[in-house]
Amino acid sequence: MTAVAVVGAAESDLGVTGRSALELQAQAATRALADAGLALRDVDGLATAGVGRFAATQVAEYLGLRPAWTDSTFAGGSAFEMYVARAVQAIGAGQCTTVLISYGSNQRGARTRALSGVHEGDVPQTTHEAPYGPLYPISYYALAAQRYLHQYGRSRADLAQVAVAAREWALLNPRAHRHAAGPLTVEQVLAAPMISTPLTAADCCLVTDGGAAIVLTALDRARHLPKVPITILGYGEATTTAGMSQAHDILDTGAAEAGRRAFAMAAVTPEDVDVAQVYDSFTITVLLTLEALGFCEPGAAGDLVKEAGPGGAFPLNTTGGGLSYCHPGMFGLFLLVEAVRQLRGECGARQAPGAEVALAHGTGGILSTHATVLLGADRG
Repeated sequence: MTAVAVVGAAESDLGVTGRSALELQAQAATRALADAGLALRDVDGLATAGVGRFAATQVAEYLGLRPAWTDSTFAGGSAFEMYVARAVQAIGAGQCTTVLISYGSNQRGARTRALSGVHEGDVPQTTHEAPYGPLYPISYYALAAQRYLHQYGRSRADLAQVAVAAREWALLNPRAHRHAAGPLTVEQVLAAPMISTPLTAADCCLVTDGGAAIVLTALDRARHLPKVPITILGYGEATTTAGMSQAHDILDTGAAEAGRRAFAMAAVTPEDVDVAQVYDSFTITVLLTLEALGFCEPGAAGDLVKEAGPGGAFPLNTTGGGLSYCHPGMFGLFLLVEAVRQLRGECGARQAPGAEVALAHGTGGILSTHATVLLGADRG
């Protein structure tokens, strides 16, 4: 397999930006290319989602690109980790040389959580679940959380600790939406307005504007570019069910399969991971994912996340995550941007010491799609 590396990574403006989704994508893309020492004319591969049915076509036109390879697979928040796999394969097959993966959304500015796309009526959520009036997607994650607490005898405080650790990191990140909000306590998470039992508002991700982008190319070329190449060590994915009513076990998320495939390809283990970036749409997403990826035994993630904040033994979601940093609809690409920066040693006060191997894991839908990417610093 051709060795491929990330050579550029950046975000757009975040928060309430006054920009369109395409403007945010363009801003992130040009910043990532500048970070790589490249330009738009170097890009011949493009992967993107979130701006309509023909996302790659629209973004390519907006950026003035005529790519030889594109991907616009719509799989929710895990799509961007999936794109990394496809980009590695496309570069290895000679279909393209330089892949731009980008995303942008103005959900907060537009006062919507909607994502573009075709919504079919004949799906489990509509035919079997909608009559019960669930809030999409939180009621589904709440259902998983309630089952988790019952099955393992854990408490809501274990969920809250995820949000507390995320806020601690956000206080060290000037770009985080909650950077100036002050510390968050377990008691404050528990006392926040209940949205869908057992999840309060503080258990839920933010709604912000924002965009992100990364640039990939072959490792032999990457070694001649300005930044330390961040090599793709391994990747894996899994798809489960579109609706909770179809799941054989709502705590079996598919992350275990995705992680197992990625770790096998990379020939590393969870013990080798120095810093982890895990999708945190809700606090329960993190607990389920950490256990599925093998960082701890089932039911034990509540103890692990007590070490997830700054100075802890398990640096997790070091931007502040979707809970305190940003969350513009789909967060998977921001996980990759931070993993790259951590491995380069660019994170200042929030830097994980000695980071050589990083994990980024995306989750899409209602625990429906899962994708893991393992990255390593090439310092030779």
